[in-house]
This record gives sequence, structure tokens and C-alpha cells, in this order.
Amino acid sequence: MNTLAVVIDRPEHLSLAQLRLPAMEDGDVVVEVEWSGISTGTERLIWTGTMPMFPGMGYPLVPGYEAVGRVIAVSPQSTQWIGQRVFVPGARCFGEVKGLFGGSASRLVVPGAKVVPVEEKLGEQAVLLALAATAYHSVAGGGQDVPFAPPDLIVGHGVLGRLLARMNVAAGITDFTVWETNPVRADSAVGYTVTHPDEDKRRDYKAIYDVSGDSGLLDSLIARLAPGGEVVLAGFYSKPLSLNFAPAFMREARIRVAAEWTRPDMLAVNALLHAGRLSLDGLLTHCEPAEQAGSAYSQAFNDAGCLKMVLDWRHHA
Repeated sequence: MNTLAVVIDRPEHLSLAQLRLPAMEDGDVVVEVEWSGISTGTERLIWTGTMPMFPGMGYPLVPGYEAVGRVIAVSPQSTQWIGQRVFVPGARCFGEVKGLFGGSASRLVVPGAKVVPVEEKLGEQAVLLALAATAYHSVAGGGQDVPFAPPDLIVGHGVLGRLLARMNVAAGITDFTVWETNPVRADSAVGYTVTHPDEDKRRDYKAIYDVSGDSGLLDSLIARLAPGGEVVLAGFYSKPLSLNFAPAFMREARIRVAAEWTRPDMLAVNALLHAGRLSLDGLLTHCEPAEQAGSAYSQAFNDAGCLKMVLDWRHHA
């Protein structure tokens, strides 16, 4: 059984290639992918060659952790069923070609425990589940007993920043601010306002969530904290972060890293979507056939108006 996959052979060199898939093992399912999202965070770093050395990192590799498709085969111990639409957060089924994160392919063989059933009505919007669960994790910490303080300042109005803002609104929180320096991305705020940081004079934020990925912002964010406030690093950073100790000391600042989502976060997000308390509308701005992956990746990384690019695998050659 073969799959057509996006393969990054080396930095800034992408191709579509036919790869051999392994036979299913106990508990595995085969998923026919319908759509996959392109991450402008981690996948950009893989594309440029600046991705830190994660387990599984190396070239050539199949990127992508935002795949949605239908189960077309199941092994005896699988709990999924044929025809079910599922979210797949990546795969490692490509032999010598690495999978980081391995979701950008027409067909995947994955452990059934990794996939998450999704509602039919979500369609291609289901590729956003990983980002929504990541946003939720930054606040809830994977179902910890004591949730963290919600953001009263969100830095960055990309998809992750918008999801954080929408979760605030869903929770009835209205007294918060969103920063965005690019005017192209300052629109489409519903229930909150977006401002340029130069226009914001506040220096008493209790919880600043940075989703910009800018490793040079830490000192400026600490300067905006109230005493005992917290900066949450919810983006992904390719360069070392540093800080001036004295300002952090005077504020007794706390710095927390929010990692990737866990299954409780995904289940919570699915519940919010099912109840109609969270919307994914307006976040997918571009969609291209999988055969146009090269140009799609270029636009996803270089067009500020492209919030989220989706590859459509349904009619691949």
C-alpha cells in the first residue's frame, strides 16, 4: 500500500513522493486523508532548517500534524470503525523517511489510539483541532486540578491568538487585550479589541500569553506585568530566550512554558465545539489541491493575509 506524501528533502526543498506504507499492526487503522493544514510555526522552522533538534528531526521528512480523513481499514483490536471521520495528529509510517510530524500525506497507517473522532459538520475546519487544543492546554494544562489564570493580554493575532481570544469570550471574559503589529492581521475580532503594542500603555497585566513566536519579546513583556504576574510562552521559539534579571526580580515575575496539547485538552475542545461555545469560522483562509503543495507552502509562510493554508487531498492524482 502506497501513499502520496509531502516530503521536505532538505531545507527549502519540497516534493510530492510516493512512499510505501507498512502493514497494519494490532490496534492500527488506515486513514484516507481529506485535508491537512500547514503550520506556520513548526513547519516553517522545518522548511527553513531552523527547527531545534526534536526526536525524529532530520531530512528527508514528512511534515504536518493537522490531518483529517476517514478510516478505511481497521485492525482487530481497533476501536474505530470504517467510514468514521477522524483527526490525525501525525504519523510515523514512512520507513526511512522521517515523520515530523508525518500528517501531510494522502493515506496514513496510525495507532487507533492516536486518532480523535470528529463531528461531520466540521469538515475541513477539523484541521484546526490541534491548535484549538494547544490554546486550551495553555490555560487548562491538560486537565490539571488548578487551571491557570486566563490571559488578560494575548500577544499575536494569528490563528492561535484568535483561538485564545475566542476561548476567553466563550468563558465570559471580556476585559482583555490582544496585540498585533501587522495591520493585515488586526481584523476579525469579535467580542474583543486588537491594538498595536505602541498604543497600549498598560503595565499591570496579570497573565500575558505570547503566541507570536518572537524570542526577543520577553523583556518587553515582563515590563508590562503587574507584581507577581506571569508570562506564558505558548508559541514556539527557534532561538534562545533571555531576560534582564532586575526587572523580572522587581516584579517577582513568573515564566511558564505551555507545551503541546494532551488528550483531555482535545476532548474539552470537542465539547466546546459541540455545544456551540467555540467557533472555528473564518480561520481557514486558503485551500489548495495537494498537487500544489509547493506553492501552497510558499504562500502559507510568506503571505501575512494567509492565516491558515489547507491542502485538499480528496482528488489527488
